[in-house]
Amino acid sequence: MAQGKKKILVVDDEPNFLELIKIRLEANGYEVVLARDGREALERLEGDPVDAVLLDIMMPKMHGIDVLENIRKKNKTLPVFMITAYSSEENFRRAKALGAAGYIAKTSDLNKEVQDITAILRLSGRYKGQET
Repeated sequence: MAQGKKKILVVDDEPNFLELIKIRLEANGYEVVLARDGREALERLEGDPVDAVLLDIMMPKMHGIDVLENIRKKNKTLPVFMITAYSSEENFRRAKALGAAGYIAKTSDLNKEVQDITAILRLSGRYKGQET
């Protein structure tokens, strides 16, 4: 079993969403690292290992699918969950092909989103396998 809090990187270009998710995840016992775009996310991952990533698909500077592709070049097993308010079949296919661990729909019900996120993160911990 891992010791300490699970560390989650949340990547989204909406500051209000980032702050709300951070507060709620911390209240549920997670350590949270924030990034406001894909480039910042990749920089954070270079020096700060995390247990999972919540990654918005539609962002300026770097599309979420491109970020996922870059993550997979360096880490094939890190659980990455795609967050989206706008989905397309093409984005889903590409994310799945790149090994996205799941999808979280942005809705107006933040409580439901946080419940979904925490449930998914608990499950992802069970499937990470044994690490040393």
